Amino acid sequence: MKKILFMIMTVLGWINLTSCNDYLDIVPKGNKIPTTLADFEALLRDEYTIGYIPVTNSLYLLNDKFVGQSSLTSVTLTSANYLWNETADRIVLNNQDEGTYYRSYMAISTCNLLLEHVPVATEATDSERNEVMAYAKVIRAMSYYILANYYADTYVSATAGTTKLSVPLITSADINAPHKQVTIQEIYDFMIKDVKEAIQQGLPQQSRTVIHPNLGAAYAFLARVYLQMANYEEALKYADMALEQNDTLYDWISYYNSHKEAITKEDSYPSLPSATGYDYVENYYFRCGEGNPNYATSELNIPVERAESFEEGDARFFSRWKLRTVNQDTYYQGLAKGYFNGAGLTTCEVYLIKAECLARQVTGNDFSAAMDVLNKVRKTRILPEIYQPLQASTLTEAIDLIRRTKDNELIFTIVPFADARRFNAEGTFARALSKTWEGQTYTLTPASHLWIMPFPAGAVQNPGNGTITQNVSK
Repeated sequence: MKKILFMIMTVLGWINLTSCNDYLDIVPKGNKIPTTLADFEALLRDEYTIGYIPVTNSLYLLNDKFVGQSSLTSVTLTSANYLWNETADRIVLNNQDEGTYYRSYMAISTCNLLLEHVPVATEATDSERNEVMAYAKVIRAMSYYILANYYADTYVSATAGTTKLSVPLITSADINAPHKQVTIQEIYDFMIKDVKEAIQQGLPQQSRTVIHPNLGAAYAFLARVYLQMANYEEALKYADMALEQNDTLYDWISYYNSHKEAITKEDSYPSLPSATGYDYVENYYFRCGEGNPNYATSELNIPVERAESFEEGDARFFSRWKLRTVNQDTYYQGLAKGYFNGAGLTTCEVYLIKAECLARQVTGNDFSAAMDVLNKVRKTRILPEIYQPLQASTLTEAIDLIRRTKDNELIFTIVPFADARRFNAEGTFARALSKTWEGQTYTLTPASHLWIMPFPAGAVQNPGNGTITQNVSK
């Protein structure tokens, strides 16, 4: 587990100097011991350390991220997930894909450090200290959500509190602090507690920057967590509270029309400005997923089969991908370049959480309220000459329509993966995935062990002051 803290050990070392003898208190030349609130708050602005959490192999499993033929000729962790190879031992193969694990715990360690030292930070009022600690608690909870929905089984109320384990719960920045791999129920209880404490602590309606989670972000995240727990009443309550903070939707039709000439030009693959960056009007909180925050990156490519799941006339789809063939590979190439909110929170997600919760409340066959919310989102996405309001007469129809939009809207985030696991566990809306590649049919069943990612080898072999048990057989 010590590897988790590698990138912030220097800061910890500086802080630990304050408890040593006087001659050790001398600040090393060129370094600074953080003492003021501004010193500690600056750690929240280091996005590479705290705001960059990829979930790459979940994208491969869903076939949301394109993989070329040359990368599928041998058994690797990538090909095992992309081709749904249930015979592959992903535990053995997972000796390099450590980004999700270590970057999540890196962010958690930074948050732990802040929560331990900000209470005595200088040059600040109590309310200012509370604000920074509130940011840290929301970010820590969001990091645990990714870990819990990547490396452990999905939440099911009947079994979450039993022997089913989630991930190591670490609340100290001390590199030698003991930790425990807690149950799924315990990790969810911890996330909820963290965020509710952050709200009580004074999380502002308008945060310092978009990379500081605001009050709307806290409400949106609670809506996401409660939805994952199948607590639809609480999810709906917090979705409404989030939308009271920000209910703006981006006009993707206008974006498409503005760039239509470049997009539709034959044999042209323009580099368009990312619409979902730091200034995206739907943002509650911006956090990079697959895109590196240190420099602008290109939109990920998607498989042809994945492109077919988008709704007809989807301006957001037209604005982001275009069919291309390069040598033996045909795929939809990403057109945008810039920064992408792949691990944060947006109004669109909250609208779709609300739509599902409303659909599940229906006792008869009147799903109009749920469809009204869904159609509000679609109206900003579907070209007006194609757009027709959707209707549903059964819960299955409503869930299918909501899920289609949500999976497409939140592609490249942890949400479609977490949702698929949730639906699979529920059973009623479980789906088997199927595809043909090089003449062979591949299937991913709802019960497959592939829906849980194995802990990386480095974490299991070097667990620090605790133990880690794999949550999957291979």
